[in-house]
Amino acid sequence: MTVWIYDQGDELKVFATEEAAQAWIDENDPEGVAFEYKVIGPPA
Repeated sequence: MTVWIYDQGDELKVFATEEAAQAWIDENDPEGVAFEYKVIGPPA
C-alpha cells in the first residue's frame, strides 16, 4: 500500500490516492507536487 505526501513546509498532507492528491493540488497549489510513499506495516 502507498500514500501520497504533500509537504507544505510546516505540515504534511497525506492522501490515500494519487487522484485525491492531484485534485487538492490543482485547487490549492497548482505548482505543488506530491510524492508516493510506501506504508510501513503488516501486510493487509
